Amino acid sequence: MMTPTKLCRFGSHRVLEPTGSLPQAAWRLDAMPVAHENEILCDVEALCIDSASFAQLRAACGDDLRAIEERILEIVQERGKMHNPVTGSGGMFVGMVREVGTALRGHLPLRGGDRIASLVSLTLTPLRIEEILGIDVRTARVRVRGTAILFESAAWAALPSDLDDGVALAVFDVAGAPAQVARLCESGQTVVVIGADGKSGMLACVQAKQQVGSEGRVVGVVPDARSRGARLLKEAAIVDALVEADARDALLLHRRVEAVAAGLADLVVNCVNVAGTEPGSILCAREGGRIYFFSMATSFTAAALCAEGLGKDVTMIVGNGYAPNHAQVALETLRLRPAVLQYFHEVYARS
Repeated sequence: MMTPTKLCRFGSHRVLEPTGSLPQAAWRLDAMPVAHENEILCDVEALCIDSASFAQLRAACGDDLRAIEERILEIVQERGKMHNPVTGSGGMFVGMVREVGTALRGHLPLRGGDRIASLVSLTLTPLRIEEILGIDVRTARVRVRGTAILFESAAWAALPSDLDDGVALAVFDVAGAPAQVARLCESGQTVVVIGADGKSGMLACVQAKQQVGSEGRVVGVVPDARSRGARLLKEAAIVDALVEADARDALLLHRRVEAVAAGLADLVVNCVNVAGTEPGSILCAREGGRIYFFSMATSFTAAALCAEGLGKDVTMIVGNGYAPNHAQVALETLRLRPAVLQYFHEVYARS
C-alpha cells in the first residue's frame, strides 16, 4: 500500500517517464488509486473523449466498437492516462469523489460522494479503467468503471442539478471555447466560426452573437448545411450567414466566406475535429485579425508557416481550454438560447 504523501501540486510526482516532466507532457503516469494529501481520488463513471481523438480512433478502428474499446484500454494501460498518441489529445471525465486528500479537506467545497466533472484534460489525469461498459458513438462518451486522480492545481465543477449529466458533460468538455470567445469578441465585429454545428462551435456562435451585438455579424461554416445543427443555427438566428464548405479546401472556404463577409473576419474561431484546416482559417481572417484555434486537430507549426507563406499579418491564439469561470460561462451560454439548450438535451442527454 502506497503511503499518502504531499508532493508537487502540479502532479509531477505521478510522472514515471520521462523524469522531470509535468503530467501532460509525460509519456506515462502512475495511476495508483490512492489519494496523496493534496490529491482527489475519484470513481470514474464516464469519459468524454475529445472530438479530434474520437474521430481518429473511429477512423483507425473502422468504426468497430470492440476495436475502439480495446484501443482505449491499450492507451490507458500503457500510459496511465487517456492520451491519444496520434492526436495528442484526451478529453475529460465525470465521476464521484471517493476521497479528498487530508491537506485539501476544509479548503475545497468537496467531500466523498460528490459528483463532479473534471475540467482538465485526460492527457494529464492519472487514470485506471477496470472495465468499459459501453460507447456512445454519437456523443463520444465512454461509460467505464475506473478511478482517476485530480491534482491540487486541477479544475473541476460540480454537476448542475438542472441539467442532465450528459448535457453538462458535453458543455464542460468544450467550456473553454465560449469563455475565450467572450473575451476575444467586441461589439460590431465580424466573427467566423468554422465547425459551427458541433458542440464547441455552436456555443462559440451563441457567445459571439451575444458579444458582437446588432452591429456585428456571425458567420457559421459547416460541412453540410442540411444537418440538424446547421439548420438550428440559421432558424434560431444564432448566425447571420451560413457557409457550406469543406474547411480543408482553403480557397473554396475563402471564396464563400468572402462572398458573405467582404471585409473578412475580425476573429476566426476554429472548432473542427479534422486536420488541415489551418490555411482556410488564415485566409478567412482580415489583415490584423485574430484566429482562435480551439481545435485539438490543429498543427501550430503548419499554422505559423502557412501565415508566413501567405503574407498574412494575423494573431493566432492557441486553444487554451481554460479561462477563469469558464464552466459557469459555458453553462450560461447554453441557457442564453432555449433552442440550443433543447438541442443539447436531445443530442447529448444520457440515453
